[in-house]
Amino acid sequence: MPQLNINRRMLLGSLILAAVGCRATAATGAVVGKAQTIRGNVRRRQGDAEERLAAGGAVLDRDYVTTSTNSFADLALSETRILLGPQTELLIDSFIAGEGGTLELGVGRMVFDRPQGLPKVDVAIRTAFGMIGVRGTKFFCGPSRAAAFAVFVEHGAVSVEGGGIARRLTAGEGVDFDRPGAAPGEVTRWGQARIREAYASVGLR
Repeated sequence: MPQLNINRRMLLGSLILAAVGCRATAATGAVVGKAQTIRGNVRRRQGDAEERLAAGGAVLDRDYVTTSTNSFADLALSETRILLGPQTELLIDSFIAGEGGTLELGVGRMVFDRPQGLPKVDVAIRTAFGMIGVRGTKFFCGPSRAAAFAVFVEHGAVSVEGGGIARRLTAGEGVDFDRPGAAPGEVTRWGQARIREAYASVGLR
């Protein structure tokens, strides 16, 4: 009888450990991409677990990616490329390859780049300044010159909403925000010098 009780306790313990393992696996997001290039100190956090992100490392759904000073990240989410500049915080809130999803840019700057000719995907990017709606395009968003936040489109089109106002940007056009909660300014065409500055700020030359 004692041996039977010991076996039962061992079986119960094994089942508990298996259940905990299943919950831990379910809490971890699915792999949605990988880090192509990393420069400096870039970290990813998933729940309470945090680690340094290296080139070739997996990027998961629900990952919170941060870059330190003088650090850059080039992430591949399926065919979509996400470039992050220094001192940037990005949450991959939900992303499905070939369909799109939602990203949240906390602070900093990024370039979203989906090559022309690929099927369109619906992506929403939340920021403190407003919402950016994307359907297969290449654009920059983040601080730019005197603007607290700006959006510039190289190709394709995006919609920018903030302060109850919506603007639609197409190739070569940009818009500035003065502060969080304010409406976007008038749509303007950016010069080459400003475009180069914006791209250089995320490591593109």
